[in-house]
Amino acid sequence: MNLYIRYFDKETLVFNADEAVQFLASIPEIGMNPQIESDVREYVASDVYYPKRYKVRPRVYFIIIKTEASTMLDFKQKKALRNNGGNPAQERKETAPVVTRLNEERQGWYEGTLDFKRVVLVPVTGKHEYRDTHFVARCKALSGLDCYNRIVEHLRDRVDSRSQFPSAKGKSFKFKYLGMWK
Repeated sequence: MNLYIRYFDKETLVFNADEAVQFLASIPEIGMNPQIESDVREYVASDVYYPKRYKVRPRVYFIIIKTEASTMLDFKQKKALRNNGGNPAQERKETAPVVTRLNEERQGWYEGTLDFKRVVLVPVTGKHEYRDTHFVARCKALSGLDCYNRIVEHLRDRVDSRSQFPSAKGKSFKFKYLGMWK
């Protein structure tokens, strides 16, 4: 794993934590100290792949990015993007937009999970409040979106009309195709 480091117009591609620390120490504005050094070494040793930003002073940072690139040109041309171990089905699943999967028509049984804000009466105070509610249902549907619509239609008749339902495209709705109906 290599490291791309940038501080304003100073940038480099290094191959280990020692080279990274050496590059950062060569920039006087950063003020290299044991804490920054240990943070850099800890980031390099971790399994974390997202970029790491280090604060030098208010609104001034340097950035470190883990990469598979062996040269600066490869990094700039994004030739060394990290893959998921070569599993094309997994890559396709992750890159498929939620809307595409929602609208994909497959008749059959679906299991839909919906987290929504339900309005309930608090008997002690006589007032209403929102409560997070988790609802799971199995239904016959034509697509993930149809499953969502059937669940929301079912709930609208059974809960207070002020209850709030999330979008089908959000993280609060999940669905799973269970199989074809008979």
